[in-house]
Amino acid sequence: MTTAPWRDPALPAAARVDDLLSRMTLEEKTAQLYGVWVGATTTEGGEVAPLQREMTADYDWDELITHGLGQLTRPFGTAPVDPALGAQALARAQRRIVEAGRFGIPALAHEECLAGFTAWRATAYPVPLAWGATFDPDLVEEMARRIGQDLRSVGVHQGLAPVLDVVRDLRWGRVEETIGEDPYLVGTIGAAYVRGLESTGIVATLKHFAGYASSAGARNQAPVRAGVRELTDVTLPPFELALREGGARSVMAAYTETDGVPSHADPGLLTRLLREEWEFTGTVVADYFGVRFLHTQHRVAGSEAEAAHAALTAGLDVELPTVEYYGTPLLRAVRAGEVPESLIDRAARRVLLQKCALGLLDEDWDPEPAERIDLDSTANRALARRLAEESVVLLDNPDGLLPLAPDTRIAVVGPRAADSLAMLGCYSFPSHVLTHHPEVPQGIEIPTVLQALRAELPDAKVTFAEGCGVSDPDTAGFEEAVARTAEADVCVAVLGDRAGLFGRGTSGEGCDATDLRLPGVQAELLDTLVATGVPVVLVLLTGRPYALGRWAGRLGAVVQAFFPGEEGGPAVAGVLSGRVTPSGRLPVSVPQLPGGQPWTYLQPPLGLRVDISNLDPTPLYPFGHGRSYTEFTWTDFDGTAPDITTDGSYDLSLTVRNTGERAGAEVVQLYLHDPVATVTRPDVRLIGYQRLELEPGEARRVTFRFHPDLSAFTDRSGRRVVEPGTLELRLAVSSAQARHTARLTLTGPVREVGADRRLRCETEVSGVA
Repeated sequence: MTTAPWRDPALPAAARVDDLLSRMTLEEKTAQLYGVWVGATTTEGGEVAPLQREMTADYDWDELITHGLGQLTRPFGTAPVDPALGAQALARAQRRIVEAGRFGIPALAHEECLAGFTAWRATAYPVPLAWGATFDPDLVEEMARRIGQDLRSVGVHQGLAPVLDVVRDLRWGRVEETIGEDPYLVGTIGAAYVRGLESTGIVATLKHFAGYASSAGARNQAPVRAGVRELTDVTLPPFELALREGGARSVMAAYTETDGVPSHADPGLLTRLLREEWEFTGTVVADYFGVRFLHTQHRVAGSEAEAAHAALTAGLDVELPTVEYYGTPLLRAVRAGEVPESLIDRAARRVLLQKCALGLLDEDWDPEPAERIDLDSTANRALARRLAEESVVLLDNPDGLLPLAPDTRIAVVGPRAADSLAMLGCYSFPSHVLTHHPEVPQGIEIPTVLQALRAELPDAKVTFAEGCGVSDPDTAGFEEAVARTAEADVCVAVLGDRAGLFGRGTSGEGCDATDLRLPGVQAELLDTLVATGVPVVLVLLTGRPYALGRWAGRLGAVVQAFFPGEEGGPAVAGVLSGRVTPSGRLPVSVPQLPGGQPWTYLQPPLGLRVDISNLDPTPLYPFGHGRSYTEFTWTDFDGTAPDITTDGSYDLSLTVRNTGERAGAEVVQLYLHDPVATVTRPDVRLIGYQRLELEPGEARRVTFRFHPDLSAFTDRSGRRVVEPGTLELRLAVSSAQARHTARLTLTGPVREVGADRRLRCETEVSGVA
């Protein structure tokens, strides 16, 4: 028996794919460029993608797969499916695809995995904003590795994560899906996630490329009016870092347009930058219905075929979630000579190279899933707990009210205290899909804050009153909340968001906010509780920060958790009880006033407080802020900095010691201040950080290796340059509180840097006697 060259695993992948392409018909090549979303038009309940039903066409499955199939869309994330049964069903579907086509090429199955595998009975981890709060890339990488292992166990090949959008307006509904408001934090944490996922063989998909979070007015999918420097210096670096250091093999185009050009039809973005400058060789996939939107929403294409042509020309390889414009309209246009077949070949080659790397072109490929499937293992839950504990941020504790006394009387009040969904973001399966299937059990255990606090403090007297709903205007429950509070020594007010999709929540995709007031009448409830005179501990379970200046100096303590996942209840309760020493740091600023936005800390001088305006944008709690139950001293810093060339280097070192009585973690943050540049620069921006876990009395010495590449920015001519001149390197506990400053001078000529520049500040940690 003679094996065709494309089946020979001993040959280079390029040779195999070239041989295969030479044998395929136009229909067979085109079939590799789209997915199929089984069940998208028949699923009961609400949609999990914008305009899902209106934009999903019916098709004849048996006829369709005779030409092959590029992707299978969300076999586990569309409706509740038992993982073991779903894995068997996916294997059967793959066998049918293999048997139906001439070449027997299976489809690539993809799933969402933003806060864990978005599947029934799978671990619901904290949302990405909580990852950012940990400042712990290694832990995020470990989580992503576990997610990848779970995806592989059921036959999935590609994960649609991470989101690398940098927050620009905190009113945007998808803030919870981002890692934060700083590109260095987003890039380093995002690259760690990519490394973890890719280490298991799962294709990581970076999204949303690019500029999606800069939408005007914080409206989902609104136009982006960012300038060249914002895109180059804020939006793009996390993607570059995740590709170079993480090794991501796929990129998803953004729904938005920038300066009139939709990302799905932008060759400058998808080809010249991504492929030619950054040398990306993977696949570019559409966000769901993004190719159609070129025709129906953006109106830059007059027909289905024109939209397909524009997307392919730009460099978009795969239409998701289901076959539409890359199907019959594209075939007809190619046969009519309106679209060059070479564009089909280019995209199909990229898709087949990826399938080859995944083993899907090998004759011995086997679709059988793992024998034992457990998507919410004990190890998963332990990791989810650790991640949640590290992500909780203690914003304030002025009089040491926390930790709570073990035998105190506690009134737990608020709409988020006794609801398990309060822990989850909109891309966790229970919030994303299961709300449309009320007859189906949750599938995973999600303790509430109320349950966890009672378990954490068994000797305390804990009472409960809801007080109000998350977003409704009813205040009838205030009376009971006040009565329970009046009987207590302390009130724990658990307030926040309800995650949802397209207006069905207060946070999540399509759930954008007009301002940063707490939803509904929760602010009025908090005012009422404070007025009782009983000390109030505010616990926030949210997908974005909310303005808290109204209660500055009036609360006993403030604890912020960003949708901390299935183990978030015990994590928050552990912080309240003192079992956990809080170590989270803010990945986004917390504003003073609800109308003081849009604002993030990356501001040039005129973006800060100035006398020429009566509006003060200074946040109540700055980026990087977080308190602890222990104390740390920073010593032995040498602030003498020599002159270095624009291609030199400089090491900054200091010793951090835990001088308190509890184990804890300190996060040392390195910020850059550029006093004078040829374009305006952020007053400070993060360029390095190191999390240090220290026992009482223990010390570590941390060294930051600064390279001038980290000071690079886009100049007036559009070049990325390192300019000579004076810089300040600030070692700080937040963006607003520096502990030590090194002032150094860069000498020599202006130096242009490219894609090979240094993107991260390396650190070294050593022991201290």
